[in-house]
Amino acid sequence: MGFMDEMGSLVGQSGEMGDRAKVAGGLMEALGQHPGGIQGVIDSFRQNGMEQHVNAWGSGEQQTATPEQVQQGLGGTGLIERTAQNAGVSPEVVQMAMATILPMVIRHFAPGGQVAPQGEGQFGGMAQQLLSRFL
Repeated sequence: MGFMDEMGSLVGQSGEMGDRAKVAGGLMEALGQHPGGIQGVIDSFRQNGMEQHVNAWGSGEQQTATPEQVQQGLGGTGLIERTAQNAGVSPEVVQMAMATILPMVIRHFAPGGQVAPQGEGQFGGMAQQLLSRFL
């Protein structure tokens, strides 16, 4: 299953957006404005003692995180709060949804825990496609 298919599966079968779909769209928007983009997120996780998780997500070994791991990894970056604002949901909902979404994003755009030089460019195009599906 491709990245767009995985993200698209977050939309409920009735066609209505669930919280995870809202958060996915809000995250894509927030990551476009986040210092360092995806690499900035990865760096934050590493600086906050979560390097083993980033490496596991990048290799596909670990498919999800916990909301607590998301909070620890992103603590102080403002990404959770910006995503919540963009998505129109609470920061707690963002943390819960990011536990599924963030490992997916890292697996697809930072295999092995490193963003490929073309990864950021691909991300921008994918983000636009994703946002057009959800918004």
